[in-house]
Amino acid sequence: MTSNTVFYRKYRPQKFKEVAGQAHVIGVLEGALSKNRIAHAYLFSGPRGTGKTTTARIFAHEVGCAPEDIIEIDAASSRGIDEARALRDAVRVLPMRSPYKVYIIDEVHMLTKEAFNALLKTLEEPPKHVIFILATTELEKLPDTIISRTQHFEFRKIALPDIVRELKRIVAAEKIVIDDDALKLIAFFAEGSLRDAENTLYQVLGTGTTKIDEQAVRLLLGAPAEKAVNDIVSLLIKKDVKSALLVFDEVIREGTNPALLARLFLRNFRAMYLLSFDLSGKLVESEFSKEEIEALKTSGGDARLFEYAIRELLSALVMRVDDYIASLPLELALIKIGTFAS
Repeated sequence: MTSNTVFYRKYRPQKFKEVAGQAHVIGVLEGALSKNRIAHAYLFSGPRGTGKTTTARIFAHEVGCAPEDIIEIDAASSRGIDEARALRDAVRVLPMRSPYKVYIIDEVHMLTKEAFNALLKTLEEPPKHVIFILATTELEKLPDTIISRTQHFEFRKIALPDIVRELKRIVAAEKIVIDDDALKLIAFFAEGSLRDAENTLYQVLGTGTTKIDEQAVRLLLGAPAEKAVNDIVSLLIKKDVKSALLVFDEVIREGTNPALLARLFLRNFRAMYLLSFDLSGKLVESEFSKEEIEALKTSGGDARLFEYAIRELLSALVMRVDDYIASLPLELALIKIGTFAS
């Protein structure tokens, strides 16, 4: 690595065109800027690591704000009525060097009820020189009165191909040699968060390994060997439940998180389900290598079994149990899959 700066900071987008996976948001914002139709308050909601605060910063720069006129507030640590009242007083002060002062309030859902009431009064009668950008990962916790006084944009989880593309950009800039399969696995486990993917890539490089491949990623994430996952899936398709459970028990005893293991099973069964409709492999080529796709094609089973397996695994992931039997929901799901009469 050429720098000790974590990747999500070092490679944070500086322009709208660099923001990954949010074209539906960026297009509207760029259109509003081009026509000078700037609202006094915006609300960016969506999963973590999808570019909400990054987009807010870029927007602030695009409206002509100098750094000293961009004020970022973490609502998690400044959530009380006193802070909200101080904000109400501060917004009356004119910008230092810019046409606007932009207040970016991150995790705004953390504000107290009293703070929300104070913020609402500010949003109802904002000074002309002030723009608010509220960001949240939990939209449902915001009062409707706050939402109704903003232009609301929903950020989506970033698609796996977009994450892989961004990781490849970083790898190229850092002159790193890493397998495509490793990048795809990192993207898969990031669950739509580019920031999480960038952090995982940074951590993998921090292990000092000279060969960065899929196995290195699995080791860091605590994921089992690919062979173990494939063996269990194959045995279930063959209805050899006993053998599948023996391999499963061995993997769990090694300390693998059952939820993580369930997601790996889901990854395989989803791929096989899609391949049952499209043998070209185009629907899963962003997640698997050509060799893996060919192996999945010859796994046996049919679409009904794969769909059933997906449903059972999804149910297992949301079932809550005590820690000492954390693997039980997944174990039951595997038994059902292995005994399914398609």
